[in-house]
Amino acid sequence: MNEQGTIKVEVCCGTTCYLLGAQSLLALEKSMPAPWVGKVEIVAMPCLEVCTNDNYSHAPFVRINGEILGEATVDLISRKVNELLERPVR
Repeated sequence: MNEQGTIKVEVCCGTTCYLLGAQSLLALEKSMPAPWVGKVEIVAMPCLEVCTNDNYSHAPFVRINGEILGEATVDLISRKVNELLERPVR
């Protein structure tokens, strides 16, 4: 978790990521599981600028608390967020 005690999920909404499914990832904001409320922030980003000629096929990208994840899906985001929520707070 970050300094504010929340997990920040930044969804890349650049052209490639948006066309390859970023909009469905943003839907998590409206269908957020109850344990996430107040602990997870989901935000759309204009572009995370991680695409190169070698990794366009790995879009859509998300950044969760600073960690870039490619080929992002709702399931992948859910697993990562739940993993972070289960970690003891230091």
